[in-house]
Formats: sequence, structure tokens, C-alpha cells
Amino acid sequence: MAAVAVPLQGLRRLCRVLLFLSQFYILSGGEPSQPLAQSVKDPGPTRTFTVVPRAAESTDIPPYVTKCPSNGLCSRLPADCIECKTNFSCVYGKPVTFDCTVKPSVTCVDQDFKSQKNFIINMTCRFCWQLPETDYECSNSTSCMTVSCPRQRYIANCTVRDHIHCLGNRTFPKMLYCNWTGGYKWSTALALSMQVQLGVHRKHPEHH
Repeated sequence: MAAVAVPLQGLRRLCRVLLFLSQFYILSGGEPSQPLAQSVKDPGPTRTFTVVPRAAESTDIPPYVTKCPSNGLCSRLPADCIECKTNFSCVYGKPVTFDCTVKPSVTCVDQDFKSQKNFIINMTCRFCWQLPETDYECSNSTSCMTVSCPRQRYIANCTVRDHIHCLGNRTFPKMLYCNWTGGYKWSTALALSMQVQLGVHRKHPEHH
């Protein structure tokens, strides 16, 4: 009986060793833990995010704003400060009204000092080049250096004054008389020239 008990005890020890080894194998990363290992190795598709910088807001002030008085009457704003729905079907020389709107960054008021964007202006139906000479300014010529009769003409670039309203382009070419010569106004230069000629004639009278 003693001889039979010894093999049984050895078999039990072997079973315990095999059970321990199987548990150790499982805990140390055997097949049951492979799905977990696979999920760690393959995290799946990654998402990328692109940061788009925000566009900077423009703070530039339009150049025409310097000509526009702030909080003044809309009807008295210079032409550069407003946009009007004009038409060329009006009768020349007759009064006409046009619907106007202030340009961006321009502030003005009505007769009751209330802020206003849309208003009406009254003007005379005529093109800018048909205005009286007092309503526009023209460039001077630098090539009129001699006194001549009849008076010479030159092509000037003329610009309508800010507070004047008219149809068409506010800058236009125009033929003007040459009014300056050698630093003198034409009339002054002509008078000086005549005085010189008279003085020479008196010094050297003709002999008959």
C-alpha cells in the first residue's frame, strides 16, 4: 500500500505544477489576451485638425472721409461723400432732385439732427463741364512764355469744387486762354510790352 501511495502523491504534484503553469501562461499574455494586445498595437484611423487663422478685420479709413464733416447736414455734404442715383433725362438748366446715400464711414444728420443715411439733394440739371468758371478750378499752363496777339490757348485739367453738384465726370479737360507769361499775368505782360515799345518809339522817332 505504501508503494502505491507514493506514485499518487507525485501525480498530484505534477497536476498542481501543470495548473500553475497554465494560469501563469494566461496571466503573462497568452492567447486570451491577444485581442487586447491587438487593440493597443492598432489604434485605428487618426483624425487631423487644421487650424485656419482668422482673417484680420480691415480698419483702413477710406480717403474720402477726410473731406466729409462729421454729424453735419447730409444735404450739404461734398459730392465725394455721397452716391446719388442720377439720370441724364432732365431738362438742361432746370431744377432737379436726386435720391442720394452717404458712403461707408460717413455720418450725417437731417434738419432735426437725427442720424440719416438716405436723403434728397436739389441741383440744377447740367454737366460738370457746363458749370460757371467760378464753380471749378483749373491747372495753369507752364508753357506760355511769350506775349502774343491773339492770345494763346492751352488744354487745362479742371476739377469741380467739393460743394458743387453736377452730372458726369467731376474732372474734365477744357481749352483756356493762356493768362500767365514769364511770371506775369497776361494782361500785365501785354501792358509792359506795349510800354516798352512806346518807349523805344519815342527815343527813336522816324524821320520824314
